[in-house]
Amino acid sequence: MKDYKNYYLVQAPPEDVYLALTNPLTISLWTGAEAIMSTEPGSEFSLWDDSIAGRNIEFVENKKIVQQWYFGDQPGESIVTFILHADKNGTSVELRHTNIPDSDIADMIEGWNLNYFGSLQDFYED
Repeated sequence: MKDYKNYYLVQAPPEDVYLALTNPLTISLWTGAEAIMSTEPGSEFSLWDDSIAGRNIEFVENKKIVQQWYFGDQPGESIVTFILHADKNGTSVELRHTNIPDSDIADMIEGWNLNYFGSLQDFYED
């Protein structure tokens, strides 16, 4: 199992980035796919037509999101944490993703960089 940590700059205030990560209508705008999302801890979520699915664990409005991402029958929970920091150019998002199956790590890093945060950054680009 592998862990991944990175920082991404999004050219929008933390309130907008939080909304983009938690509101299903806004998620659909930047992903181009239907999203199922709630800020209720314990609720299930689905993004990119069920390519990403899991359970919401914790929300601190405009500051932090913690989710469990599902990877089939893997032992241990794969936890994704987004921490939003105000930045002079928008929002610095600290991403921590733990317990990624070894066989999925390269695809996950590419997915985070290109699809997930790449799409989010493009959505807020000037």
